[in-house]
Amino acid sequence: MSPLREGRETCRTWCAAPSVAFMCRVPRLLKGADSFIAVKTTAGKGFARLPMTFPVGADGRVRRARQVPSPNQDARPERATIDLLVIHNISLPPGQFGGDDVFRLFTNCIKLQDNPAYASLEGLRVSAHFFIRRNGELIQFVPCHRRAWHAGVSRWGMRTNCNDFSVGIELEGTDDRPFEEAQYQVLAALASSLCTTYPVRDMLGHSDVAPGRKTDPGPHFDWQRLKHLMTVCPRHF
Repeated sequence: MSPLREGRETCRTWCAAPSVAFMCRVPRLLKGADSFIAVKTTAGKGFARLPMTFPVGADGRVRRARQVPSPNQDARPERATIDLLVIHNISLPPGQFGGDDVFRLFTNCIKLQDNPAYASLEGLRVSAHFFIRRNGELIQFVPCHRRAWHAGVSRWGMRTNCNDFSVGIELEGTDDRPFEEAQYQVLAALASSLCTTYPVRDMLGHSDVAPGRKTDPGPHFDWQRLKHLMTVCPRHF
């Protein structure tokens, strides 16, 4: 199935998939192939185990991530090397968490009439490889070997068009609020897996590759906390 058709199917069906809601119960990373974090469900009916390792398959998909294919993707340039991770934040409506409009945006299903703030989204076609919710749930929209449309007009070093050689990771959040411990735990595990799978040299914020145009992940993002949690780190952090 083509990404475009796959995206249309997703538009009709993704919202029926069960959403997993967690509160961080034991905020610590356990190393090893079978590492998990113990979490308490928001329903209060016991505990669940959230995986803390995220192996990347040969097809560029993380099996432990919820798969929601986005049509907003294409092939990377020939001989492109994935050597950059770009961290973003996003919330829709702005400043509100837990809704489904980020999914709708990335699958071209968002209803512009639902919120006045959405007027600027008309015609926008964007995506990211991954999205980490406030509760630590990991969603994948684009396989890693494909190009997601996340960085826009961007540059790092002497290279432009960072989408060509990067993986984009969105955190549910805003510039003016701290992120959740569960998000750091999952991001650290995911980024470590990506650094093991690909020759990642740099891990940056969207503001680093699009200065003056973008400000995310913002001043509340704790880079040192992330670095402390990661088992494999890129050269430039």
